[in-house]
Amino acid sequence: MQTCPRESFEFLEPGELVDGNLELRLLFCFPGDPSRGIVPSYEFQIQLTGSGTRIGGVSLRVGDTDHITYVGHIGYSVAKAYRGHHYAARATRLLIPLARAHGMRELWITTDPDNRASQRTCEILGAQYVETVSVPPTDSLYGRGDRKKLRYRLVI
Repeated sequence: MQTCPRESFEFLEPGELVDGNLELRLLFCFPGDPSRGIVPSYEFQIQLTGSGTRIGGVSLRVGDTDHITYVGHIGYSVAKAYRGHHYAARATRLLIPLARAHGMRELWITTDPDNRASQRTCEILGAQYVETVSVPPTDSLYGRGDRKKLRYRLVI
């Protein structure tokens, strides 16, 4: 397992993150960039247990900034061949104890308005839709072409 650097933000040891045939492997920890409103994050590979087969990725971003309003505390993606098995929801659930250990009591998850699969993941998790927000031109997501984000709140 990868270890995280010890800087001003204290990264915690995530421990073993396994749910049946799904496991998370820590790839790296990103210390963030306060000047850009980017918070520290843990970056994991979602893989099939014991196989090392990468089926996607999941991130836990720790902290609150304007940027989190648009990118969320949780980010996930699942390779097309592995979609439809609730892997993103299961991976997110595995990260809840780590988020709690950082003192987080709620997680914000954002999605594009046309990403029905991600919206369904939020519903499976029990996250509540709160609002649709416009991404401002000053946010890095705007440069990628993102204009609107749906915001879901998951109380943990």
